[in-house]
Amino acid sequence: MNTSTEVKKTGGFVRFINAVEKAGNKLPHPFFLFVYLMVIVLALSALMSGVSVTYTAATSGGGEMQETTVAVKNLLDAEYIKSVLKGLVGTYTGFAPLGLVMVMMLAIGFAQDTGLFNAFMKRTLLGAPPVTITFMLAIIGVCANLASNAGIVFGATIGAALFASLGRNPILGAVTGYAAAHGGFGANLILSGTDVLVSGITKSAAEGMGISAPTNPMINYFFMIVATFVAAITITFVTERVMPKIMKFGGVSRDIDETVTNEEKRGLKFAGIALIIFLVIMLALTVPSNAFFRAEDGTLVPSSPLIDSVVAVLFIAFVVVGSAYGVGSGAIKKQSDIPKFMGNGLKGSISFFVVAFPASLFIQFFNASKLANILAVKGAELLQSINFTGIPLAIAFIILCGFCNLFMTSGSSKWLILAPIFVPMFSVLGFSPALTQIAYRIGDSITNPIAPINYFLPIILGIMNQYKRDEDPEIGMGTLISMTLPFSMALAVTLTLQLIIWMLLGLPLGPGAGIYL
Repeated sequence: MNTSTEVKKTGGFVRFINAVEKAGNKLPHPFFLFVYLMVIVLALSALMSGVSVTYTAATSGGGEMQETTVAVKNLLDAEYIKSVLKGLVGTYTGFAPLGLVMVMMLAIGFAQDTGLFNAFMKRTLLGAPPVTITFMLAIIGVCANLASNAGIVFGATIGAALFASLGRNPILGAVTGYAAAHGGFGANLILSGTDVLVSGITKSAAEGMGISAPTNPMINYFFMIVATFVAAITITFVTERVMPKIMKFGGVSRDIDETVTNEEKRGLKFAGIALIIFLVIMLALTVPSNAFFRAEDGTLVPSSPLIDSVVAVLFIAFVVVGSAYGVGSGAIKKQSDIPKFMGNGLKGSISFFVVAFPASLFIQFFNASKLANILAVKGAELLQSINFTGIPLAIAFIILCGFCNLFMTSGSSKWLILAPIFVPMFSVLGFSPALTQIAYRIGDSITNPIAPINYFLPIILGIMNQYKRDEDPEIGMGTLISMTLPFSMALAVTLTLQLIIWMLLGLPLGPGAGIYL
């Protein structure tokens, strides 16, 4: 009877995932999805013009709290349309993910095309248990948010390359890396710029209301360390146990030759020497108290030139080590091979460059209309009216943040609106700003992989379609959302459970930052 019940549950879950995929694939191509969303925002801005909300707003710099009134702006106004047309090129070229994707794909694609990844995996990981490799990828993906949004591209690209090099399904590797980097955005082993930004907003909200409690960047650090492993274990479980039941795309199958050739050995030797030299130089630029990459106060984390330059550092590292391998293995025979390999890395990003055009305009319209502010504030007021307390309130807050995240992708923008509402609300119940902040970060992360207006979707779809079999249909948004939904659901459960346990036991969330005031 137990076996029969398990089969029925599994069958029901698979049918649910299939329904999500079927419905999702009926969505228009991401290019037209953003076009339609642009039209909807323009129409709503005209219809709701003048609708306003008043709320106490925190400043991102940790300054004074101030009451702010925001009204929906009519984007069909002639002057605004003129400004959009005038700045059209700048809007597209200034779209932050565009440059980020180009730089990361130039470097990662280059290193992959030289054969570095294949040789390294054969030399080190081939023969290791699949679960171990998946767990390592999950840890790398979760911690990749140290590089901010660059970690999302990095996680998916490395995941696909890693699985392909080991003869596993590269599409599954891309989804795993993407889910780890995007869904685990609220966890890490090292403080990042995001921690500084979010805590600065929390500090402003707390001080403005006279709440005396720690609000430094480390107030969630203990929780984040544990959450890193909770998220990695969750992602590993979903990859190894759940995904094989719903995975329809086999990816490009490879017969892996486990033999490491002499050319590959020589290339790896060259790459190892280049990596050591690179690390020595980086140590020289970071270790001394007055080093080039240190902040003015001599620190490295959570904010310093090193953290701000992490994308550039990664780019140089991949190019240097990849070039050394290519020269040593003979893959690079002449100088012109280097730009050729870099160009190959960009081929899979062409679809993203196209989709980025309407996406950049949609983001601009959505922000300018102030509809996001209305959505967040009204949602917060609704949650207040429900009058939950304790753990139910924390769970409801996580759900609210996760829902808002489906439509408002900027984490700092959401927190600027929500922090002044919920930090004081939770404090009245005796909860610390650190608790409010970590509940927000859980909700802000878990729905990232399934957000339909996530502008990283096209690049992930491009990576996945590179590896699909010729006989398989094009992988669409519905397929990607259905593949990432189990990760989001599992992360929502495990990270929320971690918070519940933390609250029940009264464990400190960070140095000097407890659950209660």
